[in-house]
Amino acid sequence: MRVARNLLLTLLVLLLLPYLLAPLYRAGHPVSTLMAWRWLTGAPVSRQWIDFSAISPSLPRSVVASEDAKFCSHRGIDWDALREVIDDAEEGEVMRGGSTITQQVAKNLFLWQGRSVVRKALEFPLALWIDLVLPKQRILEIYLNIAELGPSGQFGAQAGAMYAFGHPASALAPREAALLAAILPNPVRRSARNPGPGVRRLAGTYMARANAAALQRCWSENRAF
Repeated sequence: MRVARNLLLTLLVLLLLPYLLAPLYRAGHPVSTLMAWRWLTGAPVSRQWIDFSAISPSLPRSVVASEDAKFCSHRGIDWDALREVIDDAEEGEVMRGGSTITQQVAKNLFLWQGRSVVRKALEFPLALWIDLVLPKQRILEIYLNIAELGPSGQFGAQAGAMYAFGHPASALAPREAALLAAILPNPVRRSARNPGPGVRRLAGTYMARANAAALQRCWSENRAF
């Protein structure tokens, strides 16, 4: 009984820890679980934190256009996108990603990679909590500093921009920002440095979306962006 009680207590602490840490991430330079794992296993990691205000505005707009068009309006989860994913699965269609940027921040900061029902069950309430305790700009700033953006351990906008284009994230042109967005979520198989036809096509699509009226309205209503 004592062993079972200790195991249960340990599990409870592990489940609650992300909820205690998330409000503290209003400041500081958090790292992802994948970055930490690579450090522990001796794999290379390149990440230089860059504040949101120093990033070229083209990059957050391109990333929102590519990953989470309703980022400014949802509360952590895009329920409409989730329903579409479920409908596609029920009809036997290839499942596409329905995760919001906030969900990806929850996964990258506190959970593990790969798909599983357990991880999703933990990710959903955590994303709602993160949206509640962190401002939208801070969520996006964290995402842009922990997303994997290179094939050999480049994490975050600064490392990704330097690897792909040889200059900092502050100097990204709209086309370059769209190319970085186009390699998400698999910068190992996709390249912004040497983009193939598919990446170039996606980049063009994301540039158009970033300039669409709905996203422009999102940015104008959220002046901090």
